[in-house]
Amino acid sequence: MRHLVEALCSERCAGRAPGTPGGRAGREVVAEAMRQAGLTPVEQPVPGCGGANILAALPGPTDRWVVVAAHHDHLGRHGANTYWGADDNAAAVAILVEVGRALAGARPAGRGVLLAAFDGEEAPHFLSESMGSEHWAAHPTVPLDRVDLMLCMDLVGHSLGEAPFPAAVRNTLFALGAERSAGTGAHLDALAEAEPGVVLRRVDAETVPPLSDYQAFWQRQIPFVFLTAGRWRYYHTPQDTPDRLDYPKMAATARWLTRFVRESCARPEARLEFRDQPDESSTLRTLVALTSALAPLSADAAGARALAEALLGRCDAQGRLPEAEREQVRALVGALESRLA
Repeated sequence: MRHLVEALCSERCAGRAPGTPGGRAGREVVAEAMRQAGLTPVEQPVPGCGGANILAALPGPTDRWVVVAAHHDHLGRHGANTYWGADDNAAAVAILVEVGRALAGARPAGRGVLLAAFDGEEAPHFLSESMGSEHWAAHPTVPLDRVDLMLCMDLVGHSLGEAPFPAAVRNTLFALGAERSAGTGAHLDALAEAEPGVVLRRVDAETVPPLSDYQAFWQRQIPFVFLTAGRWRYYHTPQDTPDRLDYPKMAATARWLTRFVRESCARPEARLEFRDQPDESSTLRTLVALTSALAPLSADAAGARALAEALLGRCDAQGRLPEAEREQVRALVGALESRLA
């Protein structure tokens, strides 16, 4: 994974902006990495951004699909600065390829898997028709009504917070959107600490604005899970470089995601049903866990824990808070993200 990240963050790729020579070089690097992993990548041109999605399908015995995705583009060069995009999103592409390698070597039972390295996720394409994931959803390469789950990765390569923070914090990876399909939240919770080196913690998808390629699937009511460590201090800066990543955590994430994909492919339901049911309680449980781990180091964390516990106690049986109190959850999440950046 380190080798692939460094190749994507090289002078040749020059920040991987869509429609540039660096963007084309980045696509070549991704496609070659997929081939070396035993996959058969194909390009899907994305005319709106001048780039292309890189796709590799592993059909299963049933004509239903799990999509595993990460965008491969970044911001390119601006003046004298190159925006290398190691965490955003070379790390996720490297994990995507490792998951593909494992699944190509031993195919999952049940559903097929489509590995997608999308282009055009960054501005000015984000949330527009020129975004690679939106283009794919409008021109799918597998039937859209047969996609049961979309797993999206973005900003998954870094540790949370500073070196003195406990491993329970540093190894955290957030999972947004599991509440949007029946059974997925319970499945994810059961595997939250199944792989040493990474801890999955659920957050309701509405807690933050849309952040990545999962939005095109959410809009079409396709179940999704978004994995992220959140924005950090090097986000969208030239200092987002390969040497700052947590490679052991990335390796643990690749192993965890491989297992989650296999089990998702093998789920016995004929199809996974989308459900429009937010769950603030999942976010609050994550806030309680993280602030509890940080409380010995910070009086502010202890205060945040008390507030999160009080709000959790006011959730109804469906995990919903009264409308008037939901903004407090978003404020707590924002404060914690800032502290862990």
